Parts: sequence; C-alpha cells; structure tokens
Amino acid sequence: MKKLSSIILCAALLAACTSNEEQLKKRAAELCQYIPDHELLEQSKDFMTADFYAVLDTMFNQLPEFEAMDHEWLYYFVTGNGGTMADYSVVSVEQTDATHAVATINVRQQWEDGSFDSTTDIEEHKLYMEKVNDQWLMSDFDGHKANCIRHIAINHKEQAVRDAISDYLVREIGKLYQKGELCIPTLMMVHEEDDLFMGDFWVLWYTPSGDTLKCVSGGNHSGSMTLSEENGKYTVTAFEQTVDGAGNEASAKRIFGSYFDIYQNIHSNERVREAVRQEQLREYQKRNNLNYRYYQDYGWPAVEL
Repeated sequence: MKKLSSIILCAALLAACTSNEEQLKKRAAELCQYIPDHELLEQSKDFMTADFYAVLDTMFNQLPEFEAMDHEWLYYFVTGNGGTMADYSVVSVEQTDATHAVATINVRQQWEDGSFDSTTDIEEHKLYMEKVNDQWLMSDFDGHKANCIRHIAINHKEQAVRDAISDYLVREIGKLYQKGELCIPTLMMVHEEDDLFMGDFWVLWYTPSGDTLKCVSGGNHSGSMTLSEENGKYTVTAFEQTVDGAGNEASAKRIFGSYFDIYQNIHSNERVREAVRQEQLREYQKRNNLNYRYYQDYGWPAVEL
C-alpha cells in the first residue's frame, strides 16, 4: 500500500511539474510578442519588469536617436535588416527558483508572405522571466539589460561633455556673432582622449519664424578643447582653434596631428555635416520641448527636421 501511495504521489508531482512547465512555456510565448523590434512598444510596460522597461525606454526613447541605431543588438534585438519578421518558438523553460525562470527561444526569420528565409539559420536566445505580484514578466533578454545600463552610463558622460562644449561655444564664441534668439552649436567629434576633445564645431544663431528656425549668423570653430571634471560636471579650460584664411590648413594639421585626415573628411563633407546638424537640432528640440518643423539658411530652401 505504501509503495502504491508513493507511486501515486510521484505521478501527481510529475503532473504538477509538467503542468507548471507548460504554463511557463505558454507565458514565455506571450512575452515574445513584446520583444522590441526597431521600437519599444508602449504596451510592453505591462509585460516587463519595471526596471527592464525603464532601461529600454531610456535607450529607445530618451537618448539621442543615433544611440539605438548605432547598436544593432538593441535596435533589432533578434531580427535582421531585410524585410523579415521574427518567428518565435519556445523550446523549454527552466524555473531556477520560486520567482525566476529562463526560457530558451528559437527564432526564424519569416517573410511577409509567410515563408521562411532559408538563408538565415535558426538562432537560439534566452528570455528571462521574473514573477512579480503573481505574474510572470520579462526581466531580461540575452543580457541586454546590462548592455543598456552600460551604454546609458557612457552616454551620460558623453552628454555631459557635449553640454560643456556647447555651453562654452554659446557663451564664448556665440557673443562674437549677430545674436538671434537661440544659439545651437553643431558638434562633430574627431577624437576624444582623456581630457582632450577634438572636433569640427559650428556655432549657429537661429531666430524662429512660424514653424521654421531661420539661421541668422554663425561660423566654423574647429579645434581642440581641454576639459576638467569634478563630480561628473565638465568645464572647458582651454580651446585651441584653427585659424582663418591662408593659415587654416597648417593650423588644422598642427592641432589635429595624426587625426587630421579624419577631421578633413568630416569638415569637407557637407552632406554629413547637414545630417548631423538635423539630428542635433531634433535632439535640442526634444530636450527643450520645442516643435519646429524646418530650419533655413539665408538664401537657401528650408530643410525639414
């Protein structure tokens, strides 16, 4: 009788484990639909832990837009860049403790007509889940949370440096020009090393007119800046500029040294400069709650932001 009871108990436990695993697999399949693909869905907040959603929201929606695009691991997560969609299949789920589980996910790339991309291998990924208020939520995916936290810290430092450079340019260089209402520099970094920051810098004054930022004055001030840091706050302590006129190239070669070719490629490429200008104007608007649709240089057509 005892042996029969043990068998029945084992069978019941096995059935319970199997049922729990199936429930976890079903939940993991639901969570797969909220894995970011080019953008973070607003409704994902209900299917992710608060801290995981927060770091993704910062990366996708609060940092400059180039941050997501520069890091393909974030921008695509698991999908390729070529018109396919991710097809998810939950292989297994391992519950590591009472509130944590890890699902193994296989991903195939599927075309819009429902067929599968035969040139792309099936990829294996890990979806991490955490039980919060009796609900299983996505807490990480392939370790992206740590990547996000690291890149947010890097970006915050970069932004603090760029803010210090911009503030200096507005304060010390902007006063040399005819003033408009907004002085918004364009920064194109050439090389950064310790406390030395080389760049192709443009100081530009704008006056709003309707939905357009009209550029009223400005110019180029390329060179090398020295910054000091105290408690995360950066200050420009020295700025060596290229000279105007006949001595421009010689001064640029002296200042930029082995990075002169990089500087020259950036400085001479108007297409790249305008693309960076548009991007940084959009970021300036975002940070300052502005909503202009165009910017315009004197004598030129307006450019859409």
